[in-house]
Amino acid sequence: MKSELVTPAHLARRAVVYIRQSTPAQVVSNQESLRLQYALTGRARDLGWHAADVDVIDADLGQSGASLVGREGFKDLAARVGLGEIGIVLSIDVTRLARNCSDWYPLLDVCALRGCLIADRDGVYDPGSANGRLLLGLKGSISELELHTIRSRLTAGLLAKAKRGDLAQTLPVGLVRLPGNVVVLDPDLEVQGRLELVFSCFARLRSAAAVMRDLRVRGLDLPRRDRYGDLRWTRPTISAVTGILKNPAYAGAFVYGRKRVKSRGELACPDGRPQKAPRAMEDWRIVVKNRYPEYIPWRIFETNQGILADNRAEYMAKKSRGMPRKGELLLQGIAYCARCGHKMFVRYKGGGQYVCNHLRTQQGLPECQTVRAATIDAAVGRAFLAAVAPVEVDALSRAHKLRKDAETTAKAAIRQQIERKRYQVALAQRQYDKVDPDNRLVAAELERRWEAALIELQQAEAATVPDIPHAPDHLLRDKVVLLARYLPALWDDPCTGDARRKALLRCLVEKVVIERGMHDAANVRLVWVGGAVSELIVPRRVNKIDDLSRGTQMRTRILDLARQGLTDDVIADQLTQEGHRSPQCLERLLPVTVQGIRREAGIKFVQRRTRWRPELGRLGVTAMAERMNIPSKWLYVQIRKGRLILDRQPNGAYLFNDNPQTLEALHDLRCRAIERLDLRVHQHDQEGYRHG
Repeated sequence: MKSELVTPAHLARRAVVYIRQSTPAQVVSNQESLRLQYALTGRARDLGWHAADVDVIDADLGQSGASLVGREGFKDLAARVGLGEIGIVLSIDVTRLARNCSDWYPLLDVCALRGCLIADRDGVYDPGSANGRLLLGLKGSISELELHTIRSRLTAGLLAKAKRGDLAQTLPVGLVRLPGNVVVLDPDLEVQGRLELVFSCFARLRSAAAVMRDLRVRGLDLPRRDRYGDLRWTRPTISAVTGILKNPAYAGAFVYGRKRVKSRGELACPDGRPQKAPRAMEDWRIVVKNRYPEYIPWRIFETNQGILADNRAEYMAKKSRGMPRKGELLLQGIAYCARCGHKMFVRYKGGGQYVCNHLRTQQGLPECQTVRAATIDAAVGRAFLAAVAPVEVDALSRAHKLRKDAETTAKAAIRQQIERKRYQVALAQRQYDKVDPDNRLVAAELERRWEAALIELQQAEAATVPDIPHAPDHLLRDKVVLLARYLPALWDDPCTGDARRKALLRCLVEKVVIERGMHDAANVRLVWVGGAVSELIVPRRVNKIDDLSRGTQMRTRILDLARQGLTDDVIADQLTQEGHRSPQCLERLLPVTVQGIRREAGIKFVQRRTRWRPELGRLGVTAMAERMNIPSKWLYVQIRKGRLILDRQPNGAYLFNDNPQTLEALHDLRCRAIERLDLRVHQHDQEGYRHG
């Protein structure tokens, strides 16, 4: 049936039939709608177009009309209309072309400009006329409202089902949905044991990366679901371990709305589709607890999320502490500035420092404060050891029990993995035995599978970790009680490791607030786990005497004693007992400091410092160097390197026995005939003091 709006100018151009259905499921199941849309080619012929001049655009089948994302057919249609190639666009209704006005009205404008008609099953419209644009605009608005109505109705039903926890979501590996929407644990005991091992290892190691490394060392795989829902055993990765630890279904909870769609101001996918971002745990839309069988309690799940969030090194954005890492600075990730409240960074260049440079990086202001780390770390370490001493035995007992449980779970997982691989070998063998020997193509493939299964079984059995004998609990407890007095030495032992030392500290210390101070002491506030606070006054090195809090008093006291005729050593010892110290020495007042103050005041020696007098048959370093005709510096270098061992005198001097045996031994050391020479007093038997 022809229309009076169709003119020869329109017939001179091509007619286009636009076909679209919203989802792939509709394309497969709603075949009647698809046939009606393809039948529009007959409608175009009825309007006067030849069959050869009718094009069909069906590139958007399975694409939603809510936006232009992924709709290459619609973009091609709009481009051809703009080029003036199309005389009429046919669609079953306007909802097939667009379901939002932001896409619909630009198409109307282009059609009106190029004189292109739009037709649906109700009639033919001219977008260039007032009546045609009015009708098409109303239909576009109704189409947009219809989409909103459909979406609201579906969303309301979905949310109502989700609030009851009855919405059928994709379950993670380890949980299985039975008919009737009943969720149970996976009947595969190896899958259950492997998931329990992941959670127990994380409770002990407190790091997803550490769990991944532990599983790889033991040769254990992780169960995963492929795109078809089939079970696969794959090599552990950090993302796989993190996905298990972060999934609330393992804690028995149904959760809906764990992700959100990013806003327009945020980054989107390269193809323009909206991108999703995870929500914080407190922002999840619907949480229904005790809905599934649980692998861990909900409180353990919350604790694990806190540990994972704290391990992320987002110092400024989320104020997290980060995972304890290598590096000698003890307060990495937990040091805060007392002046501005921001987190302090660690700087290893220049001897190790805690630096507050947040204001400099964000606002271009000077650094807030910089503190040397050595004295701060030592004071915090002493406070930690003093706090942990009363409870170390109980803590070790709990740690020992946790370790034994983890070892038991790991051994069970290894046995289950070997049992599964043995089953795979037996299955491959049965399949190979059933094949017709004459069918070599199938037999060769089954033989290859059997051989691969045997190799995997051998590797799994070879990777089995032997049992490590453990001492009984009561013997271990007795040893710990005996070792308690050596805890500071164990803390300072290099074998302990920087990362382990930091992890131990964080068990009790939440954060450390540092104030550099104006003089020779820094104020340190320890915030313990639980909220208790301890204040520490930590002495620090300064550059000059005037920076000492009692510097003026010490200067006056030194000058008074010097005028009384006391030597520098005596003055230094006396003022050390009174609590004074040198600017660069934290323990005592050095004689060289006394000497500098005395000389600055113009006070000469009243009584010279007593020097050692050479003993009969003994030579000093300089005299021995002259005797051997070598530089004295060579002897000092050998002493410093430990190749030459001597007893040091109370006055700091080194003395050699003046005899031929000593000269001969030093000559051998000089010529590298021997690698080490021990000349200590208690070994002067001249027979066994050389070491080749």
